[in-house]
Amino acid sequence: MTEIDESRAAKDDFFRHSPSSPLDHEQRHHFGGLHYYPRDDALRLVIPLDTTDAGSREEVEMSNGTARQMVRAGHFPFTVDGRPIRLTAFRSEGERSLFVPFRDATGKSETYAAGRYVEAEPLDEDRWLLDFNRAYNPFCAYNDAWRCPLPPRENWLDVEIRAGEKRFHD
Repeated sequence: MTEIDESRAAKDDFFRHSPSSPLDHEQRHHFGGLHYYPRDDALRLVIPLDTTDAGSREEVEMSNGTARQMVRAGHFPFTVDGRPIRLTAFRSEGERSLFVPFRDATGKSETYAAGRYVEAEPLDEDRWLLDFNRAYNPFCAYNDAWRCPLPPRENWLDVEIRAGEKRFHD
């Protein structure tokens, strides 16, 4: 079993059994596991973070219509299917990883329409691991009682990121 498989199994167990699960009692009772794309190593990127636009505090819209302040860490430039992409990353106080909310073309039919999240992990001073195989849905995708940051318009992609977690099916 790969590290990704172990992580996915642990998440299913958390969703099924934890009192902190975003699923309500009825959903947990019928929960058969989350759905994922097959692992795609082409979407496991080791890339630099461009910090030329870093440092500003920004209002990020939340799923309930409110806003939350987040600190821009910079952006990740890369390509998907030969097309240039740029995703803004945010820094949370005390965290080493960067938060990258995004929305892509799979949201039309295969993934949560409001967007997904992925964490970028630092490898060294200049390189980050941005592994879309670890992309996940926000808790508000499972239960409207949760309040979640929505991807900013600049992180709406017109390409498909066919990796990570798919749309939740009750």
